[in-house]
Amino acid sequence: MDKAKALELALAQLEKSYGKNAVMRLGKATKMNVAAIPTGCLSLDVALGIGGVPRGRIVEIYGTESSCKTTIAMHIAAEAQRQGGTAAIIDAEHAVDPVYAKALGVNVDDLLISQPDTGEEALEITDALVRSGAVDVVIIDSVAALVPKAEIEGEMGDTHVGIQARLMSQALRKLGGNLSKSDTCAIFINQLREKIGVMFGNPEVTPGGRALKFWASVRLEVRRGESIKAGNEVLGARTKVKVSKN
Repeated sequence: MDKAKALELALAQLEKSYGKNAVMRLGKATKMNVAAIPTGCLSLDVALGIGGVPRGRIVEIYGTESSCKTTIAMHIAAEAQRQGGTAAIIDAEHAVDPVYAKALGVNVDDLLISQPDTGEEALEITDALVRSGAVDVVIIDSVAALVPKAEIEGEMGDTHVGIQARLMSQALRKLGGNLSKSDTCAIFINQLREKIGVMFGNPEVTPGGRALKFWASVRLEVRRGESIKAGNEVLGARTKVKVSKN
């Protein structure tokens, strides 16, 4: 049996076992172009290269406090709704303001919201929404607030070394493939913390372990700039966004 025939038999067997397009030739792959959801900011869409955040992928938006991380995510949710899609937010911080969301252009009547009690519950709900194939964007706000059940049920002062990192790693392994199949964009909002005792290098670190850095196709670092004023009245603030991974 020649190699070409052996390969065709192997491909036929794989397709029978795992479904159509289990193995494809790269040049003939049917899904090469990545669709995007606009961010609502033209300059950021240009910086991302595809006109927004990619569908079917994981996006991390991280930064210091009050740097407009949630604002950017809400703009993306509003754009997804304008395209006729469905948006959901997993409000682990229990801090979503419907009035502010509406002011950003979000249709709050159609926005799905969940306020879970534990990190496990939040990530299970996220995975269920993704697997449904009916949600275009899911926002998880925030990674730091995804507190494992063991930590919530434990006593104050108990040590739970690496428990959140393990939870995130396990959840992201499940989410990665499901997102690709459903074309859903998952946006994880994260904070910046400082390591204690760092003498050299950048002391800033994001909570939740390293798994999110690996699984995220896009990482946006957000920092608050100068305030926009009219006389002494503060009207808003400029925000600087760095595409740290794309």
